[in-house]
Amino acid sequence: MSNPLNYSRRFFLSFTAVIMAVASFVMIGSANAQPANQKPADAKKGGQEANDTFNNIKQINAGVLNVGYAEVGPSDGKPVILLHGWPYDIHSYAEVAPLLAAKGYRVIIPYLRGFGTTRFLSDKTFRNGQQSVIALDIIALMDALKIEKAIIAGFDWGARTADIMAALWPERCKALVAVSGYLIVNRQTNLQPLPPKAELGWWYQYYFATQRGRTGYDINRHDFNKLIWKIASPKWNFDDATFDRSAASFSNPDHVSIVIHNYRWRLSLAKGDPKYDYLEKRLAAGPVITVPTITISSDFDGAAADGAAYTKKFTGKYAHKILNGIGHNVPQEAPQAFADAIVEVDGYTN
Repeated sequence: MSNPLNYSRRFFLSFTAVIMAVASFVMIGSANAQPANQKPADAKKGGQEANDTFNNIKQINAGVLNVGYAEVGPSDGKPVILLHGWPYDIHSYAEVAPLLAAKGYRVIIPYLRGFGTTRFLSDKTFRNGQQSVIALDIIALMDALKIEKAIIAGFDWGARTADIMAALWPERCKALVAVSGYLIVNRQTNLQPLPPKAELGWWYQYYFATQRGRTGYDINRHDFNKLIWKIASPKWNFDDATFDRSAASFSNPDHVSIVIHNYRWRLSLAKGDPKYDYLEKRLAAGPVITVPTITISSDFDGAAADGAAYTKKFTGKYAHKILNGIGHNVPQEAPQAFADAIVEVDGYTN
C-alpha cells in the first residue's frame, strides 16, 4: 500500500509559508481580515448562540471514561457524531449542530479524553493519547448510547479519529466527513526527517517533547492555545469570548497528560499501551476506507489542498471539497459548508 503519511509530508512542506506569514502576524498583532465566506458579525454572535446550543452537557459512562457530550436534535433522528481536535472543543460545532438538527439529525458532540467534562473512571488508568484509543472511546460511547451506526465527522484529532473508525470499524460508520483527508499516523514514517523549513511546522511537537515544554504548556495553556488558533486560522477574526468559551475545556485535570502523550507517542518518544498494538499494526499498514466519504481541504492544507495525496485511500463513493479563505477550524469558520457536507455524504448512502 502507499505510504499513509505522504500527505503529512506534503502538508508540512506547503504549510511553511503559512507559518512564516503568521509569525509576522502574531508579532505585529495584525490580521483582521475575514474569510471570504464569513460575515463580519459571525465571530461576534457566536457566544450566546453556542451557549444556547450547549447549555445542557450530558454525562455517560463509556469504556474507561465518563464522557461529557452535547446532544442536539430529535432523539429518533439519524445519528451524527461530531469530533473536535486540539486545541479546540465541542464549541467548534456550535453553529453546525443546530443546522443539522433542523434537518432532523440527532447530533452528538463529545468532549474527547482530556477535554471539558470528560473524566477517567479510575485514577489508575493510563492517561493514553495514542490514536487508536481515542477511536475506541467513541466506539464505547456509541455502545453506551445504543447507537449501532452513525455518520462520523471531524477535523484535526477528530478527523484522524473518524478516519480510524471508518477504517477499522466500517460497520459502525454510515459515512465519513474528514477535514484534511487521511490522517492516520504511521510512526515509522514519522521517524524520517523533513527538510529544515518543513520541520518548522512541527515546532510545538518538539516543544512538547521536553519537560520544559510540558511545564510551559501546563502553565500557559490559555495563551499557547490561542496562539495555535491564530496560526492555524490566520483569516478568522474570532473574539476573546469565542476563544475563552473553548479554553474552559483545557482546564480538564487530564488535559496536559493526554496532549503531551499524544504528540510524544506520534514521534515514538512515548510508548502506547501494548494491548492496542494489534490495532496500531493495522493502522500502520495504511488501510483503505470503504465507507462513503467527503474530505475537505482549506487554506491550512496549502499545496496539498487538492487532496491528490490521499484520494486513493477512499474506495467508496467519494468527493473532495476545497474551502478557500478558511483555516484549520473548518466547522467553526465555515459551519454551513461543513453541515452541507454531512447532508451530502448522507445522500451517498441511499
